Amino acid sequence: MVAERPKYFSDMQDPPEFLKSLDETRRLSCREGWCRAHIEAIQVAIDQYAEAAMGNREFFLNKPHSIGPSRSKSEIP
Repeated sequence: MVAERPKYFSDMQDPPEFLKSLDETRRLSCREGWCRAHIEAIQVAIDQYAEAAMGNREFFLNKPHSIGPSRSKSEIP
């Protein structure tokens, strides 16, 4: 079984306007001075949409960085 690499917003070359607006809303929501419960509700709703539509709940969050290229099983000591 080959594990498919999850998709991230930063990987998209030309994302649709809808996804751009969701990304901007999620990033800027914590800077507007709204009630914390409202901010969390908005962010959870966006994350749930990303999980349902894209298969990755962390779609709009930072993509994890690797420390180097992937190695095959034959290269592992």
